[in-house]
Parts: sequence; structure tokens; C-alpha cells
Amino acid sequence: MEELACVFCQIAAGATSADIVYQDSTCFAFLDTRPLFPGHVLLCPRDHVVTLCELPAELIQPIFSMTQILAKAVESALDAEGTFVAINNRVSQTVPHLHIHVVPRRRRDGLKGFFWPRHKYIDDSARQAVSDAIAREVRKLVGS
Repeated sequence: MEELACVFCQIAAGATSADIVYQDSTCFAFLDTRPLFPGHVLLCPRDHVVTLCELPAELIQPIFSMTQILAKAVESALDAEGTFVAINNRVSQTVPHLHIHVVPRRRRDGLKGFFWPRHKYIDDSARQAVSDAIAREVRKLVGS
């Protein structure tokens, strides 16, 4: 069973310790053990869900409402100027259990935008082709 090997499922079950900052029947949040900055929090659904795309529809609202609350709490608790909120899906996801990073930020804290190189479109037609392809897939997924 994947859940038995998942460290985040072990934290949810109380079998592995963590610095829990919030928990309810839907989700739990704890301090990252390898934080970008002190106060870096991870929010996870209790159920073993690997990616955002697999998150059941009924969990979207409670998970993202708690993300919003955690962002406010981290800013207030640490007198931060803002937060960085991020999700990795598979690539760079060191634990294969959906988790949302909430990281306190301050101007000139050393984080510079995204952590990977930027790649421009070759030209306007390449940009338009990508835009059209994504829009086409969105239409398929929303049924219009």
C-alpha cells in the first residue's frame, strides 16, 4: 500500500511526529523540515492524494480556504510582508502526496521569482499555437 509508505500519511495518522500548526478531518498543516525560511508550512489533505489533478472536487474548497487562512496566519505570526504559495505535481514533488507550500516572504529575502530558467516563445505564432492548444483542452475538460 502506497499510503503506508507515505511519510505524510504517517504524519496524518500520528505515527510520525511533525510540528502540526493545524488539523481537522479534511487536512493538516505542519512546518517543513527543510524550510526555505522559518515558518515554511506544508498543507496536505488527510486522504492520500498524489497530485492536484487527483484532488476530489469536494476537497477543493476546504483545502484552498485553509491555504488562504494559512497564508494570512504565516504573514501575521512572522510579521512577513507576504507569502509564496506553491504546489508541485510530480516533477520536484519529493513526497508523492499533494502538499501546498506556504512560505513567508520579505522584500530582498533572496528568493528571485521562480527557481528555474525562463523560456520565451519563438514567435507570436508559436505563442498562439500553445494558447489555442490549452484552450482546446480546457473546453474538452469543462464540456463546452
